[in-house]
Amino acid sequence: MGTLLVVNAGSTSLKLHAVEDDQTSTRVESFADAPAGIDAVAHRVVHGGPRFLDPVVIDKEVREQIRELVTLAPLHNAPALEAIDAAQRALPQVPHVAVFDTSFHRTIPAAAAEYAVPSAWSERWGIRRYGFQGLSVDWCAQRVPELLGHVADRLVVCHLGGGSSVTAVVAGRSVDTTMGFTPLEGVPMTTRSGSVDPGALLYLLRAGHFDVDSLDHALNFDSGISGLARAGGGMIEIERRARSGDARAGLALEVMLHRLAAAVAAMAASAGGLDALAFTAGIGEGSAFVRGGLCARLRFLGVDLDSKKNENAAPDCDIATNSSAVRILVVRAREELIAARAARELLDSDGDPG
Repeated sequence: MGTLLVVNAGSTSLKLHAVEDDQTSTRVESFADAPAGIDAVAHRVVHGGPRFLDPVVIDKEVREQIRELVTLAPLHNAPALEAIDAAQRALPQVPHVAVFDTSFHRTIPAAAAEYAVPSAWSERWGIRRYGFQGLSVDWCAQRVPELLGHVADRLVVCHLGGGSSVTAVVAGRSVDTTMGFTPLEGVPMTTRSGSVDPGALLYLLRAGHFDVDSLDHALNFDSGISGLARAGGGMIEIERRARSGDARAGLALEVMLHRLAAAVAAMAASAGGLDALAFTAGIGEGSAFVRGGLCARLRFLGVDLDSKKNENAAPDCDIATNSSAVRILVVRAREELIAARAARELLDSDGDPG
């Protein structure tokens, strides 16, 4: 199979890439600009729920099942459905494949996946920890050994961007991650709260301060480090304000780093130790401040960052000192390559692609 178009529909953006092989991709501005000769389209879909453990060719039934999962990830699955519609209109003659972010985390053991709630919740309604950003973590799990020139059995991946998660990977398989039933759980993100005491949320609802929809919006769009800092503009602006002495911005960054350090330590425990720590996505690749602040808090795990390498980091690279017990990598996110590879393997398989 030749060139695939990979569609990555986020909550606020639509990214298209033409992927020719496992290492080469080109950014495409719109469906109208897609190159001639597209053989298939791979769609990143964030939430696969309990039904979708593997990539699947999109037909009417699959599309409706993805629609049923919108309530689990409305910020992500709804835009994915819109992108599927647009792509099928633009390229109706080629197969379209859904590749799920949750698939990589299917290997998480029950001890890490189950919530301590009545078992009927999981059995009836699928309430469990699914994990997300799996395409990105999968790429890091494959790329880190290439960069190091040897296997790193115990890897922790920090995908830090608009959405952020920390994942423990052992021998290439996910064993724990911070995101759970939805992409809202876990560490503080740019505008998402991350984990909050459920009792606090129940209080806000019972007291009438929010209804379900307004609370959903507040947790997803008005929270995170931007909410704490009382600022827009993302990480660059918050870092600038913190350097200029803004107390709220400084506190927001401290909260973020505190929670991230706890998450990395927890993931190292799940992995049984730590051989390598990888940073990826917008903040992970672009913020020397965040990498430096986090690694300083992780020295007890054997993490020893080279400050000069960190300041001058350009993915893909190793920014640990030569004597560090843990290698520290900055890895460019290449979710499109993993999505294209998964779709190609499905379509090239001898079995029924559906």
